[in-house]
Amino acid sequence: MSTTSAARAGSSPVVDASGEPGADVAALRGRLVGRRPTDVLWGWVGPLLVTVLAGVMRLVHLGRPEQLVFDETYYVKQAYSLLVAGYELEWPDGADADFAAGDPSPLEQADFPVHPPVGKWMLALGQLLLGQDSSAGWRLGAALAGTLSVLLLARIARRLFSSTLLGVVAGLLLAVDGQHLVHSRTGLLDVFVMFWVLAAFGALLLDRDASRARLAQVVGARDAARARLDGLGPWLLARPWRLVAAVCLGLAVGTKWSGLYAFAVLGLMTVLWDCGTRRAAGVRHWFAGGLLKDGVPAGVGMVLVALAAYLASWAGWFVSTTGHLRQFAAERPDYLPWSPDALASLWHYHVEMYSFHVGLSTGHPYESSPESWLVQSRPTSFYYQGQGDGLNGCGVDSCSQAITALGNPVVWWGGAASLVVLLGVWALRRDWRAGAVLAPVAGLYLPWFLYPDRTIYTFYTVAFVPYVVLALTMVLGMALGPPDASRRRRGWGAAAAGAVVVAAVLAAAFFWPVWTGDVIPYEQWRDRMWFRSWI
Repeated sequence: MSTTSAARAGSSPVVDASGEPGADVAALRGRLVGRRPTDVLWGWVGPLLVTVLAGVMRLVHLGRPEQLVFDETYYVKQAYSLLVAGYELEWPDGADADFAAGDPSPLEQADFPVHPPVGKWMLALGQLLLGQDSSAGWRLGAALAGTLSVLLLARIARRLFSSTLLGVVAGLLLAVDGQHLVHSRTGLLDVFVMFWVLAAFGALLLDRDASRARLAQVVGARDAARARLDGLGPWLLARPWRLVAAVCLGLAVGTKWSGLYAFAVLGLMTVLWDCGTRRAAGVRHWFAGGLLKDGVPAGVGMVLVALAAYLASWAGWFVSTTGHLRQFAAERPDYLPWSPDALASLWHYHVEMYSFHVGLSTGHPYESSPESWLVQSRPTSFYYQGQGDGLNGCGVDSCSQAITALGNPVVWWGGAASLVVLLGVWALRRDWRAGAVLAPVAGLYLPWFLYPDRTIYTFYTVAFVPYVVLALTMVLGMALGPPDASRRRRGWGAAAAGAVVVAAVLAAAFFWPVWTGDVIPYEQWRDRMWFRSWI
């Protein structure tokens, strides 16, 4: 009987006739963990080089324009409030100009912020380092998160596709995407949701490999192998990378509540991976074993760790006495009397936040419906000035200066088509890599369809752009073919993949002025904004 058939039959595939562990232990480990790239040096050099490129693109002229743009008016000033008070303060009307001039004057009373504080603390880091009066400082936290996410994605893609080349391609495609670039150069929160969910995704990939290697080792134990395989399989309780992922997901939720959906989907994904691991190892009751011995510990451990990380992010509010609703429960002893006052007050605070979000339906010229997001048909203008608004540096009759959250069309249109391909690959071939790419998209994109009456925007797509890039990269890898494919096949595949990458870079060069606030002739601005419904 072959190793595979033995595994399916539920008997031990790793013990030979004498009862001694044999060479099949290594074979099982290889089957469970898979092939990994061996070019360790280039596995770091390549991703680091593309990260340097991303850093240059995100840090050069980061302080332009030297005024608050779009929703920076909320988050940048709230970040400063965290530095001076530990919680968000109200600001008087017209405070943006004084704030930009280096004269911040928040009011003494607490504000009612509608998002948790993690992202604002990360924005505060830049102000702490470069000063409140530095427009580059307002955005430094976002720029660093965006740059580091390119390195994360390159390394994740390398591990996911077992190819340093594809890892570098994924990093480059993310580096030249417009949504990612604009958010990395602006003091908003969504780039931090993207960063923490991506970090959690990478940690879960590491946990998958580590747990599979441990399972192969445990199953290979001479005396207990058959008993373990005939039951639910062994316990694998020590999962440090899974706990790292839980911390990251707690921080994602602590940035915006949309991270909750990512937490649910990624948590389900990692348990399904464990079920598949037990099945591949030959565990008879693999599904029950995965649910009971992996799912239950994962559910309890990840929820508790993520909740602890989330609550820790509210430390400034907890230690205060005048934060928004901080004394609510103390003034109403009958409100959740079984809970400490601080937690009861925080719960009521969250009830108010939830009411705000579900009731947000004020019309906005840049709002868009989720079905249009994958083709980026409704970009969001973060900033626009024309010559009549006092624009400097214009050498012709009419100029424009714009910052527009618009994705790279090669990345997004190619990525949208690739997501459809991956749906087929996952359904027909059960390729776990396709499912891994699709899962975060489901968690960060599909929930927005549940709120058709809410005011939402295309720029929310920055949270799942890494997985759009991974989808496109996987399809490019499929075109390239496996390492043992024919030279002709590899040649045509390399040409097709190279053409897509070059097209993405050229598109980035074309859109660069309207992503970064360059002063250009008005006609050139219109050439780049072909979305007539938006103009």
